[in-house]
Amino acid sequence: MYEIIWHGRGGQGVVMASEILAEAAYFQGYKGVTSAPTFGPERRGAPLTASTRIADEPIRTFSQIVMADIVVVLDESIFRVADVTGRLRDGGILIVNSPKPPDRFRPDDKPGVLTATVDAVPIARECGLSVGGAPVVNTPLLGSLVRAWNTVRLESIERGLTLKMSASGAYDNVKATRLAYERTVLGERTNGTEG
Repeated sequence: MYEIIWHGRGGQGVVMASEILAEAAYFQGYKGVTSAPTFGPERRGAPLTASTRIADEPIRTFSQIVMADIVVVLDESIFRVADVTGRLRDGGILIVNSPKPPDRFRPDDKPGVLTATVDAVPIARECGLSVGGAPVVNTPLLGSLVRAWNTVRLESIERGLTLKMSASGAYDNVKATRLAYERTVLGERTNGTEG
């Protein structure tokens, strides 16, 4: 089973990204997919998480994810308020929306972690993805996830987007996903074993 934790802020589309990933995995033939938000007194801009589980067989676990194979961070300011890498397994993948190089986020205390970054804000702006003037980076991060993980295919993500959105919305989001896939920068794995 693969377990993914999404970190972001209210209004950035964390929950939708988690749902689209689960649907994409289902389209690809995975029999077990779940997507769950973690809600508290959320409001626009407040930190929040969502989780996705993907498995070959039906999933019977519905608890919160304790340790994730992949952590996706939609807003790098989350590092100041949450222990983002504390729940990342050794050998996992950390994906961060940032113009900084991946090595700036490398957790040296976790062996075998692959870190990737993508500057998703200009991609969102280029593709017209915004709410109230703020760029929405969830779908670009899906493209970055596909690039770093190489398990769920880009075509499956695109299919999920076309079923979840209007035709014009899907067009813009598919474009953003592809651009982020192309522009994702992969770092070196941390010292230790490969994951």
